[in-house]
Amino acid sequence: MSSFAGLQTAFLAVTAQRRALDVVGQNIANVNTPGYTRQRVEMSPVPSRGGIGLFTQQQVAPGRGVSVDAISRLGDAHLDNRVRSTAAASGFASVRAAALAALETSLREPGETGLSARLDAFWASWEDLANRPGDPAAEAVVLEGATAVVSAITAGYQEVVDQWARGRSALDGLVSDLNTAAAQVADLNARIRSTAAAGGSVNELVDQRAAVAATLAALGGGEARHRDDGAVDVLIGGNPIVQGTSVNRLVVTGAARVQDAAADPVQVEWAHRPGTPAGVGDGEIAAHVSLLAPAQPAGTGGVLAEAAATYDALAADLAAAVNAVHTTGTTTSGAPAGDVFGFTPGVSAAAGLRVVVTAGGLATAAPGAGPLDGSVADAIAAIGRGAGSPGAVWAAFVTTTGAAARTANDRADLAALSARTAVNLQLSTAGVDLDEETMNLLTYQRAYEGAARVMTVMDEMLDVLINRTGVVGR
Repeated sequence: MSSFAGLQTAFLAVTAQRRALDVVGQNIANVNTPGYTRQRVEMSPVPSRGGIGLFTQQQVAPGRGVSVDAISRLGDAHLDNRVRSTAAASGFASVRAAALAALETSLREPGETGLSARLDAFWASWEDLANRPGDPAAEAVVLEGATAVVSAITAGYQEVVDQWARGRSALDGLVSDLNTAAAQVADLNARIRSTAAAGGSVNELVDQRAAVAATLAALGGGEARHRDDGAVDVLIGGNPIVQGTSVNRLVVTGAARVQDAAADPVQVEWAHRPGTPAGVGDGEIAAHVSLLAPAQPAGTGGVLAEAAATYDALAADLAAAVNAVHTTGTTTSGAPAGDVFGFTPGVSAAAGLRVVVTAGGLATAAPGAGPLDGSVADAIAAIGRGAGSPGAVWAAFVTTTGAAARTANDRADLAALSARTAVNLQLSTAGVDLDEETMNLLTYQRAYEGAARVMTVMDEMLDVLINRTGVVGR
């Protein structure tokens, strides 16, 4: 019986080493597979059986071979959590940096096509008109400069409106992606449960779930919590979006236009609890929600709404300042002057700003001062030199936006560096090392050859016992 037991021991050894070679082959096959975590076979010795019974002779016996207990996934839960948290922070910072960079680009400052250059040209044209009252060419330059200023303001405002609308559309898509990722995590939870219950290996399924969970974290900053049955719950704002195999979906509510954001702010809510904010505090979705927030009196609202409000205020202040001075003067014909700028009813100030004065209607002289007086034109030109002039207000806005864009870009770079560092640390533990796998391949191969040789020796011994016992002497 001991010979047959030795044969069984050799068979278990061959089986165990073959299983280990299979795992090494799986690792090498997935050396370039994103998200794959290397695996190892866990082995333990099978102890010998103890004798039972009153007359059993106690003898020293070897063990009965080796047992393959599990195929371990060599990941690190702490590093996985770090990858998810840094991915969420990087997603938040990168979205805000991209939005601020786009806003800064739309300002076209400094440059000949920027609003600052057009305002300077507008004020300079009034100075020229003050020196040449009634000159048709000088009046044409003033009207052309006014039209250029209006065009710059309305075009800049429209770019902000369009950027806000794109952000709103992108938010809808991101929330849809988040719901899809949550559904995938719930489905993988169910598959991992059933596979583990059937005694199968779930390592590849866990890798898939980890990759989806990282995507979910980058979108919404989800926090993963592992359960005893192998499933994971994903929490957003302290509430589960994935709970075992069930999913709680999110929806986007609120205004579809920046003009309506103040009355109906954009927010992300739980679909099963309408009106309850989801509390998304990190990730790309949170960044978009912060960018789409309405403007605030203190200027602490959403970046895009604040930019739109700045354009509106600039248009209103410019029109009020110029019109207030212009209406006090008279044209070269002695007629009272009207407004230079007006507004289209029913739209915002920046979108509705327009030039209403026509050729021959520009005021240059004070009433009764004569047609060659240029005091009113000089006063309008002086508006651009004042401390609170539209140009100064615009310059302050451009400076603030540029500083915010630079800060956001620096934060995005640091967050991206942290995310890459976390991924590299994860790969240092979970990634496949070809040198290590080659050594393991040789080790298991030699062990397999040795176990096979033991089987051959046991087979020869049994052949002698079975086929040659009693033959001697015949």
